[in-house]
Amino acid sequence: MTQYGFHSRLKSEFPSQVIVDVTEVCNLACIHCPHPEFKRSSEYGARYLDPALHDKMVDEVREHGRGCTQYLRYTSNGEPLVHPKIYDMLDYAVARSGVFVTLTSNGTIMNRKRVERLLASGLHLVDVSIDAHSEETYAQVRVNGDLRATRDNVLQLLEIKRDLKASTRVVVSFVEQAQNTHETSAFEQFWRAEGVDQVVVRRLHSAAGGVARIALELHRRQQDKRRYPCLYPWERILLNPKGELAFCPQDWVHGSVIADYRKVSIREVWQGEAYRRLREAHLSCDFSAHGFCGKCPDWEQTRWPGEGRSYADMIEEFAGPR
Repeated sequence: MTQYGFHSRLKSEFPSQVIVDVTEVCNLACIHCPHPEFKRSSEYGARYLDPALHDKMVDEVREHGRGCTQYLRYTSNGEPLVHPKIYDMLDYAVARSGVFVTLTSNGTIMNRKRVERLLASGLHLVDVSIDAHSEETYAQVRVNGDLRATRDNVLQLLEIKRDLKASTRVVVSFVEQAQNTHETSAFEQFWRAEGVDQVVVRRLHSAAGGVARIALELHRRQQDKRRYPCLYPWERILLNPKGELAFCPQDWVHGSVIADYRKVSIREVWQGEAYRRLREAHLSCDFSAHGFCGKCPDWEQTRWPGEGRSYADMIEEFAGPR
């Protein structure tokens, strides 16, 4: 039976994952992502995370996260590599945080110079989201992208990694959905043969209801299911490009924002009243005061420790004992 609450890698003192969303800007318009609509909304501001706030976060992880924080993950609502200071931020995180540091990218602008810069930082893992094996499917799923260019960039990353004998892990990922599920096996076989460290096949989610057609389908499937707590309130916290702390990395409408990071610390927010009430709402399945979570169908897509293999399990294997 699944155990809900703090246990295993989930720590009450400090989050086991800190998600760092460095920019709202993205160069693709993927069909499973809310970014195309987000870009046209009043919430969008083409923002970039202030490097000073980023460094504050890293310093706090160094002070309070050791033994609690499994990893820092640079990902979320934009393409991290477009941030003009991303390499400085990654350098700082790897050198000072004391924890595993990962980057998720769409790989489209990952040229030789950028790859060499990433590997020089000592970054622990690069995860490239590709989602297709054929050019035709890639064009459908990752709109505005070019599979040939992205694939060449990842192959170059693997080649340079081998030449430099770099320890950075390279992962490729695939969000399985109706448009690409026929290519899952070919995708896995190709990239395993090319020598990536892991191929991750992800379950499709609705981005907390942000992609309406996916949300409707998930809600339909869940009509006769008993809801259980989402993992996120016990696992992670997000620093967004506005400099806010939020509890959901799938939040495109700022509905999960808790505080301005300029005025608080991650530690006090994690141990504070807002998170306590949020966890109680999930345990009791009473979302009357938490409408953002109440409408979200993605709770079923999260895996608690011991419930099945998750991304966190992969990181645990790569990172080793903390």
